[in-house]
Amino acid sequence: MKSIRSAARRFVWCVEFGYTMPLAVKSLETGGDPMKIQLFAVAALAVLSAGALAAEPNAGANWYLGAGAGQSNAKIEDGTFTSALNGTGARIATNSRDEKETSYKFFLGYQYNPYLAFEGGIFNLGSYTFAATTTPAATLNGAIKNTVGSNFDVLGTLPLGERFSLLARLGVQSSKTRDLFTSNGLALTNPTPSKNLISYKAGVGAGFDFTRNVGMRADWERYRVGDGFGGKMNADLYTLNLLYKF
Repeated sequence: MKSIRSAARRFVWCVEFGYTMPLAVKSLETGGDPMKIQLFAVAALAVLSAGALAAEPNAGANWYLGAGAGQSNAKIEDGTFTSALNGTGARIATNSRDEKETSYKFFLGYQYNPYLAFEGGIFNLGSYTFAATTTPAATLNGAIKNTVGSNFDVLGTLPLGERFSLLARLGVQSSKTRDLFTSNGLALTNPTPSKNLISYKAGVGAGFDFTRNVGMRADWERYRVGDGFGGKMNADLYTLNLLYKF
């Protein structure tokens, strides 16, 4: 009877997690009303926390440390160009963007049971650059740097045998974006904007355990970060991570 109740709890939690994940990703992609997104995030994390309390811990629950490195791909919104040119009377004619950067993260996690984990960490998405020409004739160059941020995630994990596992995550992250804009021919009103932003993240991944204490994980995560002004942009982080369980 106890095992049936446990299985039922895990099933309900998986359904709840599966329902909240698509909504979370949609919120991140559309950048909807901030208040609605905040309320949704609180509700989603409450659902996941309720599932965590309903689930039964393992005797073999583990803490783990991890570090990962990889590449982030951002999408610089056109509104960032508009904000950089604010007050100059100019507009963008042509532009080129470098929206890929080497990134890294460090994290500490707790595997509550085979199906549930909690994870907190720090990350650095890197710097994205662009070069543009304007009308009237001038140039605009910029670097959008997302500095070290922090996050807290709830992870749903699905073991596949003794060594493999799949995971999905939903979390909250805080980071600061600092920009640097230069121009030949324009007097920029705010060449060094910066912005702190608390927003949300989601992701999926797959793991493999080499031994009881050492494992590897591949992650994809979607971050919603600031552009240095009042705008936001999506940044996808792809990492390969090494984990040590203790």
